[in-house]
Amino acid sequence: MSAEQRSDSPSKSHPYATHLDVKYPPLEVVDIQKLADAVRDRWYNQTLCEVNDSVVRLGVMQGEYHWHKHDDLDEFFYVVEGTFLIDLEGRTVELSPRQGFVVPKGAVHRTRAPKKAIILMVEGAGIVPTGD
Repeated sequence: MSAEQRSDSPSKSHPYATHLDVKYPPLEVVDIQKLADAVRDRWYNQTLCEVNDSVVRLGVMQGEYHWHKHDDLDEFFYVVEGTFLIDLEGRTVELSPRQGFVVPKGAVHRTRAPKKAIILMVEGAGIVPTGD
C-alpha cells in the first residue's frame, strides 16, 4: 500500500482508523495537539509527514493492538502523553511521556494503552502498520 492510500475503515479483524495519506507537506507547521484533540476513534493512526525514506505518524490510542511484526523495517515509538506499553516475546516495556523505544525488524510485538495515549511513530514509508 503506498503512502498516499488510506487503509480501510475500522473492521472486526483490525478495528483501527489508519490513515496513510500524508497530512502535512514540507514547510507546513505540524499541529499534533489540534489533530489529536479532533480524534474520536479508540485506535487512530495518521501519517503526519515524510522525512527522507521514513514517515512520522501520530497515534491516539486506547486499548490494545494485535500481535504482529515487520520483517524488514524497524519502528520507533515516542510517547507525547499517557502511558504506552509494548509487549514483546518475554517482556513488556512501559513508556511514559518523553520516552521512546525502537522495536527492531522481525520482533513480534503488540502495543497497548490502558488509557488514552498520544504517541509519535517513526518508520519506513513502506511499512504496513498492521504487520507483514
